[in-house]
Amino acid sequence: MSLNPAESVLRVEKGHAAPEELAAITAVLMARAAARPAAPAHRGRDTAGWRRLERTPGFRAPHSWQG
Repeated sequence: MSLNPAESVLRVEKGHAAPEELAAITAVLMARAAARPAAPAHRGRDTAGWRRLERTPGFRAPHSWQG
């Protein structure tokens, strides 16, 4: 992909950026794009996926949020 000087990949919205500043921000953006995030270690559930019925009250109202 070849760009003319009139066709720029970056656009300065306000003010004037020197070529060195544009090169610095381009380097930062390219480094971030190339960096691969470390895969998080697989963690199991923190809580059990089932309920212990002996710990629940005997009656829940039909409109209760506890479903």
